[in-house]
Amino acid sequence: MAKTSPHFPERVEFTKEMKKDYTILIPQMAPLHWNIMSPVFTANGFNVEILNFEGDEVVQTGLKYVHNDTCYPALLTTGQMIYALNSGKYDPHKVAMVIMQSGGGCRASNYIHLQRKALAKAGYGYVPIISANMSKMEKNSGFDVSISMILQLIAGMVYGDLVMLLSNQVRPYEINKGDTDRVIAKWTKILGNEFYENKRQGFKKIAKNLNAVAKDFAAIPIKIEKKIKVGVIGEIYVKYSPFGNNHLEEFLSKQDCEVMIPSLLGFILFKADVRIEDIKLYGGSLVKKYGVNALIKYLLKMEDMLIKAISAHPQFTAPEYFMKTKALTEGVIGYGNRMGEGWFLTAEMLELVKKGYENIVCAQPFGCLPCHVCGKGMINKVRRIDPRANIVAVEYDPGATKVNQENRIKLMLAVAKENILGSK
Repeated sequence: MAKTSPHFPERVEFTKEMKKDYTILIPQMAPLHWNIMSPVFTANGFNVEILNFEGDEVVQTGLKYVHNDTCYPALLTTGQMIYALNSGKYDPHKVAMVIMQSGGGCRASNYIHLQRKALAKAGYGYVPIISANMSKMEKNSGFDVSISMILQLIAGMVYGDLVMLLSNQVRPYEINKGDTDRVIAKWTKILGNEFYENKRQGFKKIAKNLNAVAKDFAAIPIKIEKKIKVGVIGEIYVKYSPFGNNHLEEFLSKQDCEVMIPSLLGFILFKADVRIEDIKLYGGSLVKKYGVNALIKYLLKMEDMLIKAISAHPQFTAPEYFMKTKALTEGVIGYGNRMGEGWFLTAEMLELVKKGYENIVCAQPFGCLPCHVCGKGMINKVRRIDPRANIVAVEYDPGATKVNQENRIKLMLAVAKENILGSK
């Protein structure tokens, strides 16, 4: 067992021996995506479980073990980790944690060090925290992720995007309440079983599944009526995580809105694309450039299949192609502005307005400077480019009350209602 210190805990490697009988705990972020993707780990010999602990006790646990100036996603994921270990549900000597690291300038790249310190402080310094990254930042002999597994995870992410995009466009209008959730459950099971059986996810198979999922959502009986359309953008965790954004999607649904949350694939394309922009601006390895371009080419093929599956049904609004979304920001914000969500936040605002979701919630966590600069800081410029933009920036942190957040959103919705009445 590695020696640990509350101040400088040593890294505990996740070994091949641990893979046999350890449970890997993954903090929840995007429920629809994670439910579809988690069987990929099982099919590849990992025992994983998604952490769904929520509530004030989890927040207070995070506050107890990390500084209160830490960005909100780090606080919540750390709180989930330690709360899970304290819950008695798991044997702390038989679990490991996993955290995704982008390798960029965002503090997300430093979460893992903060979390090791927090676990050591809580008495769990022997619990391995696995870095899931594609930047060769850390390696664990027991976390052997193959190219095949990565491609399966990408397929699962795209399936999750499709289910998220279509369920949000159908649920507000369904005639028979529960139809949308039944289709979600059906395809989560079908796709999960495919991954359990470790079936190869080639382009033909993926396209077939995407088209079948879209067809099932299109078959749900709906009533045609006008609703306020709201787009949600922001830092990736509070954008997708119900725990991180105080169940924003559910709140907007109760306000009788249709919600559009852009695809997770778009964000991954952004993170790959900025590597190429870095090489253009600062130079870099040709091997790296070749590898990243190959990844982008693969992701763009997946994006094309996703958009075509949605566009086959005229009642649905498909996302814009990534390269067209990127072009929207030309002359608006520099492509070198890439920390956190960078220029992509501005691009998503412009795309949503163009697609008819001109009412936008920019969800930003406390402590995320890039989100404030490229999100809140660009709102007035976006409004000058397209006056239809009706955007509210909402901050999420332990000290922000849910009532205050919801009241700010209600003011934005009041403006949206006036705009609808004025257009009649």
